[in-house]
Amino acid sequence: MKSIKQEVNDFLYRSMDSHVRIAVTGLSRAGKTAFITSLVNQLLHTSTHQQLPLLSAARDKRLIGAKREPQSNMMVPRFAYDDAMMQLQGAEPNWPEPTRDVSEIRLALKYKPTKRTKKLISSTATLHLDIIDYPGEWLLDLPLLDMEFEAWAESQFAALKGLRLELAKPWLDALQTIDLDAEVSEQQLQEISQLYTDYLKACKDQGLHWVQPGRFVLPGELEGAPVLQFFPCRITDEHKVVRGSNLAMLKARYHEYQTKVVKAFYKQHFSTFDRQIILVDCLQPLNAGYDSFMDMRAALEQLMHSFKYGRSNLLKRLFAPRIDKILFAATKADHVTPDQHANLVSLLQQMVHPAWQTASFENIEISCMSMASIQATQSGFIANNGKSTPAIQGTTLAGDAMTVYPGEVPNKLPSAAYWQKQGFEFTAFRPMSSHHDEPLPHIRVDKVLEYLIGDKLK
Repeated sequence: MKSIKQEVNDFLYRSMDSHVRIAVTGLSRAGKTAFITSLVNQLLHTSTHQQLPLLSAARDKRLIGAKREPQSNMMVPRFAYDDAMMQLQGAEPNWPEPTRDVSEIRLALKYKPTKRTKKLISSTATLHLDIIDYPGEWLLDLPLLDMEFEAWAESQFAALKGLRLELAKPWLDALQTIDLDAEVSEQQLQEISQLYTDYLKACKDQGLHWVQPGRFVLPGELEGAPVLQFFPCRITDEHKVVRGSNLAMLKARYHEYQTKVVKAFYKQHFSTFDRQIILVDCLQPLNAGYDSFMDMRAALEQLMHSFKYGRSNLLKRLFAPRIDKILFAATKADHVTPDQHANLVSLLQQMVHPAWQTASFENIEISCMSMASIQATQSGFIANNGKSTPAIQGTTLAGDAMTVYPGEVPNKLPSAAYWQKQGFEFTAFRPMSSHHDEPLPHIRVDKVLEYLIGDKLK
C-alpha cells in the first residue's frame, strides 16, 4: 500500500514539474561517491551556510532548506551518505569507500518560486530530488543489446592489440584447450571465464577503461553467478551450434546476460533518468600514458551511444522521461593549480567532442565543467629562483605534507610525443579536514547544481 501511495505521489510531483531524477555515473575512480556525498552535504547546509553562491536560488536567498526523504524505490540500496561522512570527518580524513552497485538517495528542497504559476499555488514550493549512483562500466554494456554473441566476440578479439594482447595471454592460452562442440563442461567454462575476468580486471588496473561485459569487473549481487561465466571465442556465423555443447552454453549465458542483466538495468533504472552527470578523471590517464588516455576517450564515446536524447515536454516527462541535460564534469580540479582549470575543461571538451556533436543535433543541452567535489588541497605560490610559481599543498594518501606543481594540463588531445617529452605528475591527496557542523569544502559544486537543477528551482 505504501509503495502504491509513493508511486502516486511521484506521478503528481512529476506532473507539477517538482520531481527530477539525476543520474550520476563515471568510470571507476572518477569520484562518484565523493561527488554525491558533497552534493547532499552542500544542500543540507543551505539553511545555515552561504556556501553556494553560483546556485542562483541560494544566492538570491530563495532556497529555504533541504531534508532527506525515504526513497521511493525500495528495491535499490540506499546511498551510504552517513558512512561516507564518517570517513571524511574522522581524525584522519579518508575518501569514502566507492560504491559498486546502484544506490539512491532522495532530498526535498523547499524554495520560494519565481514562476507565476507556482506562486499562485503557494508562497513556497518543494522540489523532490532523486540522486542515483551507478557504475559507468554497466553503461558500457548497453550496446550489447544490439549485438549477437558472434559480433560481440569479434569486437573483443579486434581490441587485442598492444597492452591488451599482453594482458590477455593466460586467457587466450586457455582458450586453445576447449572443444566448443564437446559436451558442456561447467568446470572448464568457469575456469576460462575466470581468466577472461582476470584479463578485464588487469586492463582496468593498467588504466584501460573499455571493458565488456562491465558486470564482470563490478558484479554487485551477481558475483559467482553462471550468467557472468562466459567469454568470447572465435566462431563464424555459419558455425553449427551443437545442442548441449560448450558453445551452446556460452551463447545461452550471453543471451541471458543481455536480457536479464543489461535490459533489466535499462528498464528499471536508465530509462527513468531525467538528467545525467558523467564524472571524468582526466588526470589519472594523463599520468598513465597515451594508451590509457585514448582508451578512456573511446570508453566515453561508448558511454554516449547509450543515451536516449531529447527535450521533455510535460506529457513525455509523465510517461516516458528522457534525459534532456547532460553534464560532463572533470573531477579533482584541486589536484592541479587554478591556472590549469581552463585547460582541464578544454581537454575534457576535446575528449567528448564526438558525443557533443550527436547531442547538439538532437537538441539536447550539454556542458563541460571542472570541479572538486571535496577539496583536498590549497592553492598558492612558491618562490623558485626569484620567481613566483603556482603550487598546490596538501597531505598525500601516505600522510606526508607536500607542496607541488603538478605541471601543465594540455588544452587539446595530446599526441604520444607529449608523454615522451614531459608528461604529467599526478599526486593523490587526502581530503581536507572539515568540522561536523560545517559544509564540506568544494570547488564549483554550486555551479554543477545550477546547471542540473537551477531551472527547477524557479
